[in-house]
Parts: sequence; C-alpha cells; structure tokens
Amino acid sequence: MPDHAKRRVHTVLFGAFDRHNFGDLLFPHIVARMLAPSDVLYAGLVTRDLRAWGGHAPCAFANLGAWSRGKSLNVIHVGGELLTCDAWEATVMLARPERVRTMIAEEKQWRRDPLAWAMAHCGTASRAPYIISTASFPQICVNTTSFHAVGGADLDRREPAFRNEVLSKIRRAAHLSVRDRQTQAHLRAANIEAPLVPDPVVMVAELFGARIHERAAGDAVKPLRDAYPQGYAALQFDASFGDDATLDVLACQIGRTAKTNGLGVVMFRAGAAPWHDDLDVYRRLAARLRGTPVHLFTSLHLWDICALIAYARVYCGSSLHGRIVAMAFARPRINLVHASEAQQATKQAAFAATWEPQGIAATTVADGLADAIGTALETDVALMRDTAAELARRYRLAFCV
Repeated sequence: MPDHAKRRVHTVLFGAFDRHNFGDLLFPHIVARMLAPSDVLYAGLVTRDLRAWGGHAPCAFANLGAWSRGKSLNVIHVGGELLTCDAWEATVMLARPERVRTMIAEEKQWRRDPLAWAMAHCGTASRAPYIISTASFPQICVNTTSFHAVGGADLDRREPAFRNEVLSKIRRAAHLSVRDRQTQAHLRAANIEAPLVPDPVVMVAELFGARIHERAAGDAVKPLRDAYPQGYAALQFDASFGDDATLDVLACQIGRTAKTNGLGVVMFRAGAAPWHDDLDVYRRLAARLRGTPVHLFTSLHLWDICALIAYARVYCGSSLHGRIVAMAFARPRINLVHASEAQQATKQAAFAATWEPQGIAATTVADGLADAIGTALETDVALMRDTAAELARRYRLAFCV
C-alpha cells in the first residue's frame, strides 16, 4: 500500500465487490464519487483485483490490522443484499472455479459449526461475514460502522441465530439506511428504525453517463446497435433458470416477442461469480431460438454492460441492478423470477414496490415473458424519465454515510 494512502485513508468502503457481480461492482464507484474528494479504501472478505472488468482491487478486511495501527477506521457497508448473505453462500460465491464444488459440498460442515467454519473460510467467526461489527476484528481499530442503502428482503425467512446476529450488529451502527420498504419493515419489527434511501445505482446515469455513452460507441456495443436498427432486448438470467423445461418456455416467449416487436436479442452476463450467470445456459437457449436474431454478448466489463442496457429497447432479466441501470437511463424493464417466487416479495419486487410508479410492472415468470415485455415497451417515456430524475434527486438529498 503506498505511503500516501497510509497517511490519508481513514474511510473503508466494505462490501461484496470482491467478486464479479454487476451491482456490487457499481456500488463503490457511486459512493466514492459521492464522497469525493475524500479518499477511501476498498475492502471485502478476500483480496481481489477486478480492475480489468471495471471494478476495484479490494483488500481483505482482515488484512487491515497492521495498516490500521494508530488509526481509526470508519467502515461503510455499501449497498446490496448484505443483511441476508451467510458465510457459506459468501464462500461459494468467492471460490475460485476449481474450488466451487468443494465449497458447495461443505454445506453440512458449515451448518454443524457455523462460527468455526466461518472463521476458517472468511477470517471472522460470523454467520453474516459481510456485516462488520466493532467486535468482529479485534485487531483492527474500527471507530464506526454504518450501513448505506442495504437490503434484506427475506431476512424474516432466515434462521433465528443468523437473524439475531444481523440485528445485534446493526443495532450498534452509527448510521443505517435501507433500500426498500420490505427490509425497513423487517427491521422495524425488531424495533430498529432505518430510513429509506434508493439503491446507489440509481445515480449511474447522472454520475457516469458520459463514460457509459463513450463505451456505447466502442467495439463491444456499437456493432450491436448497428446490427439491430429496430433495437434489441438486453436479456439476462442466472444459472438457476437453466433447466431444459424453463429454457423451452423462455425460447418460445422470447422468439414470440422478438418477432412481434422487431427486436434482436442480446444475452449478457450480469455476474460471472459462482451461482450467477452461465455462458453454457445462454448457448443452450440460443440453440433453441432458431430464426430469431440473437447475439451472445461476451464482455464482462462493467461499463460495457451498462452501455448495453442503456441503449437497449428493453431490459429483461433476473438481476435487480440490470433493472436499476435501465431505470437510471429511462429504459423499459421487467425482472424475471421463478414461478415459485411469483407470490413472494423478492428483492426485485420489493425494490420496485418501493420506488417504481404504479403502472410499471415489477416481475414476470417465464411463461408470461412475451406479454410482460410487450407491456414494458408501451411504458410512457416521460414517466420513465421523471422516475429516473426523481430517484437521483432523492438519493442526493438522502445521501448520508
């Protein structure tokens, strides 16, 4: 770490931006820009360098011990569904490709002794390692912890020991805000008040629009804009939608909506970490889309993905932050969920219910995809622009870490 950083950095942005996931890679960009010109340090559970994909090079929080001697650190938990990520899930999603199956197979060991297992694999004896408390790392002088626009939509469905640990930690926070009313209600039931702040990514067009428009003119995105003069659907979904039956339904629905609306179809990955998006699943879907103009977008660069969504006629996918980037650029959007989740308030539905105006649909299941995209394409453009501007305004007014 350079000497000037040792002298100047006292604020740590902490989160899951130590893995390739679209939203997590965006969070530190947004919050660091909002905090400028203050210097910040980026930290996660592991040390990774994601700068080749437009991210940062976070260090493992546990490794800050020696550096922080004589210094006090203010730790800001930055966005995301941090309140519901357990140690086993975190370890799998952070695993190197050759270690993923091994880590998945350790679920029983983790359940048997979660604290010891977490200590061995995450560097902290915590069921919820992405939540730092002042007692989590005694070797590090943590002055304050805060939580900025975090999510925990299904916190009520987690086991009591996990939930109690999370609530105990956030009660000690110097500042706390959440990104949806559902998370807010879960905390209120535990006598914890948390104001609502829109997800940081609502600021991506305002803060990084020039960079994204420049990427849209680059080699990754411009050929697609040229190839589909009537526009394209930016399509994304995680590997859990990869069974043959679901792909058959998706192919039928996508083929129908592409023909009806004159759309090309561009499939992209919003995350390459384990349990995120899988190229092989996309290839299997593409093979089913005979006669439909389809392209597999292979760039994993953060700003290329933003540009792809910003110039799409419609975004459809399972990624919440695919939706939020589409919101920020006033593009039509719809989130894809499993049929088993259709009656649940998923994080996508919870966010939309909190911040979307009435008349903009939140989610669809696979066999309703064509109609949902058709409806999204009819959304009033002025309404989408007003929504984007209002969310950015509300975020600026509420920004406090």
